Amino acid sequence: MLHDNLLTDELPGRTLRTREKEFLYFSGTSYLGMARNEAFNFYLQEGLKRYGTNYSSSRLSNVQLAVFEEAETYLADYTGAEAAITLSSGFLAGQLVVRTLAGTGSFLYGPGTHPALWLMPPQPTTQDFEAWVQEVPHLIATTKATDVFLLFNSLDPLFAKSYPMHWLQQLPATQKNITLIVDDSHGFGVTGQMGAGIFSTLVVPNGMRKIVVSSLGKALGIPGGVILADKPTIAALRKSSFFGGGSPVVPAYLYAFLRAPEIYQQARAQLSTNIRYFANQTSQLNLFRSQPGYPVFYSPQNQLYSYLLGQDILISSFPYPTPAHDHITRVVLSSLHTQSDLDRLVAGINKFCTETELLNALAENLE
Repeated sequence: MLHDNLLTDELPGRTLRTREKEFLYFSGTSYLGMARNEAFNFYLQEGLKRYGTNYSSSRLSNVQLAVFEEAETYLADYTGAEAAITLSSGFLAGQLVVRTLAGTGSFLYGPGTHPALWLMPPQPTTQDFEAWVQEVPHLIATTKATDVFLLFNSLDPLFAKSYPMHWLQQLPATQKNITLIVDDSHGFGVTGQMGAGIFSTLVVPNGMRKIVVSSLGKALGIPGGVILADKPTIAALRKSSFFGGGSPVVPAYLYAFLRAPEIYQQARAQLSTNIRYFANQTSQLNLFRSQPGYPVFYSPQNQLYSYLLGQDILISSFPYPTPAHDHITRVVLSSLHTQSDLDRLVAGINKFCTETELLNALAENLE
């Protein structure tokens, strides 16, 4: 099933206006709606007046903007990490880590690990995360490397699956040095205490190192990325040419970020309200897979996209990770949605389910 792309000249919020019409919008990754948050935009405009539209220099320059250190100190305190470092994208953050560690040990990839953490594309696999976890002890034991890096996502945002981490405590004792490298891009800002993501809740055995990388551009609305780790690791990353040669985050966004804790808190509270409401309204339909507190609702019914589109409601549905793959269909909520928006969405979903049941009943009768 193919979908035509919709062309627009503006950034979506709770709605998306194309050149033909306006849709209710339940897609994207702006979970907290910062791109359309007026209070956040006020601080961003202040930041642009102070710092301009971009910082065209290296973080190793002899001129240093204090806002970078302030933001990194705040991010470390916020997440419970010893230290943090920011870059211009989550992808660059992941690449900084794996390129710095390249050649120092064996890289073991969990299924679906984001390309930001790829040193080389891993072999395609149909293995699920739980099966990989069962295989990890054997993979660690049989690799010849002394240093082993386990790379995986903190959750599955496509199929709305959480990944329990208790298995880390059950890994057999080994003489090898194990480092976890976790991409938390789709959890950071939404999951964890006060939206601080997985870092503080990722409990690892003594001697195991953990590094968390994340985009800041999804829930938090900052075009940049962050790496969270112990102080020696962050200090080593700062010496990398990837850090010195890469562009930093636009400082105006970090200025706004540092002044927006209450804005983020209010947005998370509204998002939580929206998630609970939608989950309660659709719980009896057996149509979605979801996780408590997470704004993504996966459905195997790809035809739901076309049906809702006919009612001027746009949900997420596209092939991933390449155009040759099957479509993945999801409803994505944000803090911008009103109860009226959700009621309209639920009404459309209920009509879809009713009509689908009728069609299936007719097909059975014809048989």
